[in-house]
Amino acid sequence: MALRSLEICAGGGGQALGLEGAGFAHAVLVERDAHACATLRHNRPQWRVVEGDLSAFDARPFAGVDLVAGGVPCPPFSKAGKQLGAADERNLFPEALRVVRQVMPRAVMFENVRGLLDPVFDDYRRWIEGQLRDVGFASEWKLLQAADHGVPQLRPRVVMVAMRRDSDSGFRWPLPSGPPPTVGDVLVELMAAGGWAGAATWARGAQQIAPTVVGGSHKHGGPDLGPTRAKRAWAALGVDAMVIGNAPPPPGHTGMPRLTVPMVARIQGFPADWQFVGRKTHAYRQVGNAFPPPVARAVAMNIAVALAMHSHN
Repeated sequence: MALRSLEICAGGGGQALGLEGAGFAHAVLVERDAHACATLRHNRPQWRVVEGDLSAFDARPFAGVDLVAGGVPCPPFSKAGKQLGAADERNLFPEALRVVRQVMPRAVMFENVRGLLDPVFDDYRRWIEGQLRDVGFASEWKLLQAADHGVPQLRPRVVMVAMRRDSDSGFRWPLPSGPPPTVGDVLVELMAAGGWAGAATWARGAQQIAPTVVGGSHKHGGPDLGPTRAKRAWAALGVDAMVIGNAPPPPGHTGMPRLTVPMVARIQGFPADWQFVGRKTHAYRQVGNAFPPPVARAVAMNIAVALAMHSHN
């Protein structure tokens, strides 16, 4: 029987794809953004998607699923913001913990930005751990590098895994899978798709991984590849990062190419057939804010192994 998951703050499907790849069947996915919900429904019509604020979601009908997972909003803990943490109106950890209490899964998996491990949030992490401990979970945090799991990008993410103490057969964090592919190797076919004869030459000059892709918040951030430092790193890869392109470079293109939304999605580890719904800004925001599917899959596979070991004991 397949393991079942409930995912909150599902976004454009990065974590959902990772869980699917690890063998989890989605009981329900909760997301407030209409464009992201449209993306989930377009790609997986069979998934049950609930559109709306997490605070209005009653998880009790899904009691007993194996895993509660989610990418709880990052801005409260991001170095790019004010790091208001618990005081930030966008902090959804209390709601996420409410869902855990309502469902009482066998495991929990939350991901967030690197800043959540900063000393300023030590007390808040301990509070989260205490809330979970009170209902029978043992939790741990780890900083994972996406490049360690096949993603051609410098993308550190903090992941928290909590196992219910009566289900814990020894969860282990995934080990690095080897060197990631380069930006050039991953994008050469997409760069050539519009007939640009310079794609292969460009790819030979882009034999590094990408800087962190940023998506911006719902209030701020347009379709470009981030702040000045990131744009310089992209330029070193031969990419014009000032704006996201509408199409691959055409025949006769000169100068640095721009990345399209599908190209950025590939750098995030999305499969080629996953399509993002919405205009360019909305689609790019879904891609940029995603948890790379290969990283989510690596963690979820080890959760699934731990749950299976307990079931056989």
